[in-house]
Amino acid sequence: MITFAAFNDLPGIRHAFFSREGGVSEGLYASLNCGFGSNDDPGAVARNRELAMERLGTPGIPLITAYQKHTSDVVTVTAPWAPDEAPIADGMVTDKHGIALGILTADCAPVLLADGENGVIGAAHAGWRGAKGGVVEATIEAMIDLGAEPKNIVAAIGPCIAQRSYEVSDDFAPPFVDEDAANAALFAEGKREGHLMFDLAGYVWRRLSRYALRHVVRSPCDTCGEEERFFSYRRSVLKGESDYGRELSAIVIDG
Repeated sequence: MITFAAFNDLPGIRHAFFSREGGVSEGLYASLNCGFGSNDDPGAVARNRELAMERLGTPGIPLITAYQKHTSDVVTVTAPWAPDEAPIADGMVTDKHGIALGILTADCAPVLLADGENGVIGAAHAGWRGAKGGVVEATIEAMIDLGAEPKNIVAAIGPCIAQRSYEVSDDFAPPFVDEDAANAALFAEGKREGHLMFDLAGYVWRRLSRYALRHVVRSPCDTCGEEERFFSYRRSVLKGESDYGRELSAIVIDG
């Protein structure tokens, strides 16, 4: 699993961006697939989630995930829910101890946030649709509603598809450039004519930068390009595979 020093310095906050390694699933889902939305054995997924919580140092703490649909919807979590009762949302926040907020990804950017001084955490699923729709800002605003202050918030962008792997058509870029001319820097020449390479993590970074946060860090990993370490929706499509696993990113106020 991947952690960042900026979070490790916050007392009472535990976080991790997990790879696909170290679980019990097999085949396309080998091995730490944490997504009940896949066609993997639900028992294996449940065990993988337990293993993740053990490695986080919080065994027995409930891990909750939302029904992610690339929205900007954010829920404030006051109590855990069962997986089949998960609300539709792409952001979650809480000030409650002992509830782990989990984000599932397979190329989209997982974003974890924490205000250690005021005891508020957040987690967001930021694909390009959700990021452009404002899920990052909505998550920060929901944290502020719980008492967080932007100047205290540490944010981390976890492993996602890197620019070198994210080819898009030319007509993908104009809406981003119309939003902010500086976003043109997020696009590079594509590998094929009529295509560009998009920097998703860079775009999420720009959205986070709209707030004067205490610290923002990002992972250099490429979920699509690093097959041994990460699941990837795009890679599964390119290879003609029928399904794919999901990585977990989690954050919790411990104790």
